[in-house]
Amino acid sequence: MRDQIDKYAGKLIADRSALSDQIAFAAQDDVLIASGAPELARLAGGVLSRLNSLALLVARPSLPFAECLMARAPLTDSCIVPQDTETRTFLHDIPFLRKKDLPGDPAPEIARLLGNRKGVIVEGIGIVAVGAITVEQAFINYSSVFHSTFVKYLQDLLSQGFKLPGEREAFQAFRSQWLRPLCASGLGFRDQLSEEKEEILSEVEAVGRYTVERGLVDSFFGNISARAGGLIYISQTAASLDELKGCIDPVPTDNSSTTGITASSELLAHRKIFEQSGARVILHGHPKFAVVMSMLCETRDCPIKDCWKDCPHVRHLGGTPVVAGEIGAGGLAKRVPPVIGATGSAIVYGHGVFTIGREGFGEAFQAMVDVENYCRDEYFRRLAALDA
Repeated sequence: MRDQIDKYAGKLIADRSALSDQIAFAAQDDVLIASGAPELARLAGGVLSRLNSLALLVARPSLPFAECLMARAPLTDSCIVPQDTETRTFLHDIPFLRKKDLPGDPAPEIARLLGNRKGVIVEGIGIVAVGAITVEQAFINYSSVFHSTFVKYLQDLLSQGFKLPGEREAFQAFRSQWLRPLCASGLGFRDQLSEEKEEILSEVEAVGRYTVERGLVDSFFGNISARAGGLIYISQTAASLDELKGCIDPVPTDNSSTTGITASSELLAHRKIFEQSGARVILHGHPKFAVVMSMLCETRDCPIKDCWKDCPHVRHLGGTPVVAGEIGAGGLAKRVPPVIGATGSAIVYGHGVFTIGREGFGEAFQAMVDVENYCRDEYFRRLAALDA
């Protein structure tokens, strides 16, 4: 259990989603164990002891976005409702607790909220996330809350501007200190992927790691595949892209067997993309600025309410098509394949980016970097115009 705690604490530090000295885990082993920052560890143990779950993570995010959202919310609100796909599918909403509403011991109230939610924001403390049966689940839920609040805050900032004391300065620090240049330099890709199974598996594993290391996907949300010899080699559902060894399924392209039962939920979309584009490889990630920009629509008086699934229009960001569509076997598998072939990339409303490579992953990875960099630049251009 302690090795799992160390592993996921290391991941939080590596992806820079939490302050390194403000992380604590609690887990139910033979006895309740808690480790990390002492005060947070005590809180984690107190909350977990009140839940029928195996693990709990309490950490102070490296960015103030979650607490900014809480401060910007009306005093009558008790939760944040981001519109990205991860929130809609996995979190539903993100409850929060303000300092003024916290009792002397906040553990009972936090535990009550976590009884039907995967994560909660606590003012002055950070994000508290639960893992029902594994430490990994606590990490994943923390990562999802961090991603969703990141996207929601940037989205709100672009529509409402700066509203809080010190908010502008904190955002500038994020831009100059936390945000790093995004590129594909220093990474090794095979120029042309062969049909040999072990080479394909090795390349898929490596590119999965690159995607996580460069911040193009959060926790395990993303998928990757390569086509060869009548098979689609695709990452398994819920597989962490930086740990794909043993988690890649070979699935017949003609759907002639049930070997895809553990494959990514986006298998149908991958199959259709291969059929309609002739690509060899597909990469799907959730780069944050692309997710933010995908939800900005300038159409007025539109009757469509559920834009994320019902919008029939194709918009463009820097030449990349933006489409709506449900994940899994929903509209995404119908709307991405027809548009991705022309540009090599497509953005899904509130969800992420699909890119393809005709010969290997270098092309697909660079395409994702290019899409995210365009979306970053366009975001800051629009924010500067708003703030002028």
